Amino acid sequence: MWVNTRTVGHDIGRIVRAVSLMMAVSVVVAVVNAEFYAVPAFALSGLIMLGLGTALSHRYRDADPPGKLEAMVTAALAWAATGLLGSLPFLFIAWTIELGLFPAWANTPPMDATTAVFLQPIDAVFESVSGFTGTGLTMAAVEEQLPRSLHWWRSFIEWVGGVGVIVLTVAILARPGSGSLTLYESEARSEKIHPSIVTTVQEIWKIYLGLTLGSIGLLFVAGMPLWDAINHGMTGIATGGFSVHADSIGHYGEPLIEYAVVPVMVAGSIAFPIHYLIFKGELENFYRDIQTRWVFLWFGIGSLALTGLFLANGQYETVEESFRVGLFQFVSATSNTGFGTTTIGGATERVWHAGPTLVACLGMLTGAAAGSTVSGLKLIRVLTLVKGTVWQILDVFRPSSAVRYFQLGERRMSEDQFQREYTEATVVLILWVLFLMVGVAVLLRVLAPGHPLEYVIFDVMSAQSNVGLDSGITGPAMPETGKVILILNMWVGRLEVIPIAVLLATVLRQFDLYR
Repeated sequence: MWVNTRTVGHDIGRIVRAVSLMMAVSVVVAVVNAEFYAVPAFALSGLIMLGLGTALSHRYRDADPPGKLEAMVTAALAWAATGLLGSLPFLFIAWTIELGLFPAWANTPPMDATTAVFLQPIDAVFESVSGFTGTGLTMAAVEEQLPRSLHWWRSFIEWVGGVGVIVLTVAILARPGSGSLTLYESEARSEKIHPSIVTTVQEIWKIYLGLTLGSIGLLFVAGMPLWDAINHGMTGIATGGFSVHADSIGHYGEPLIEYAVVPVMVAGSIAFPIHYLIFKGELENFYRDIQTRWVFLWFGIGSLALTGLFLANGQYETVEESFRVGLFQFVSATSNTGFGTTTIGGATERVWHAGPTLVACLGMLTGAAAGSTVSGLKLIRVLTLVKGTVWQILDVFRPSSAVRYFQLGERRMSEDQFQREYTEATVVLILWVLFLMVGVAVLLRVLAPGHPLEYVIFDVMSAQSNVGLDSGITGPAMPETGKVILILNMWVGRLEVIPIAVLLATVLRQFDLYR
């Protein structure tokens, strides 16, 4: 079966066209902040994206609706294209400042070392991919030095990326038929709030906007300045993690703010259909839904484990500080948010020992609920793998004539249905670990000697789980090969591996490379 390239081209054009509208909003933000020099950069970026998207969708306007194969290839290529094109504002704003193209009234600031990083295309692409995938790893060494226009763009792309660029496209450019549903499912989503996928997506955006406004209000009341609260509210509920400060949430040094950020990260870890039911007053879903129940259980277990290791190592001065850091960092890692309140490592210099580092890696690996804004394997897959393995072992002791069912929460699956879901979870795990190993191997090859192995694993895991925490390795000074492999890991992790594997298989078939 060959992929229909006309269908893929048409849908990528629609997605790029929808994402181009983000530039118009960003122009308004630049004007409000009196950063007039940034307006042409956003406008030109938007025109390039709109022109490219319109050209593709118009050329292939008579294309057939996507099947599963076309949807998978479209998802992989659309996220790659969005990451590449989303780098344009970083590049254009940096070069606008560097060249001093506008008069004094445009308020062009002097060039600083942090913004100058984005004169390099690879760093601009890294930042864009990190943003759209909701990762939060950054090439900006000192975020405070960035213009507010770039603060906004970083937060905005994380906020949109939190629910997905295809979800954005379905909401804005919905079309009748099964095409919207097929594309929606290609973005690693299957949850439906309403029978219609279009109304489901619209409901998701309503919930998401409400959660975002609530998060901004909570952080503002806790003591954050309004601009900080807006940016951290957006990136927190998106479980993205970009900050306006180099020390992230640790910049404030306020326990109240740190505790206030935790429920924002937890809210981003719960599936949208559960939020919908809770908003309707069905509060029992906090404990009735198996994934939501395990979100709280897993956050609690991991936080206590980190706290115990910190106390055993004498890492922090008081029990309260050990608990606060353990709670915040495990929730940040497992929700794939990536906010930080403490230093984890100094590249070649150890700060956290191997134990806490690997516990955080385990949290990053599992992630939280499917149907939320998180990445990682997702708890439902982990539960399927763990409980399913035990079920298959115990199955040996049952009579062969027995009728067997697999119970997962309130779902009762036949043996055939269980085997399909268990196989899918196993395939994702194997491919996920394979890409992780490639990333670790490449970083070990290109980095200078002296980096602890657990720190290398940590940074690659952070990229592939779209977390954003780092051990001091990831930054503008790392080798370009290292940046490229982490870009690939972020891309793979955001799409949960399968669409990338399908794209690779399609390329091999297209060029007759299977032998």
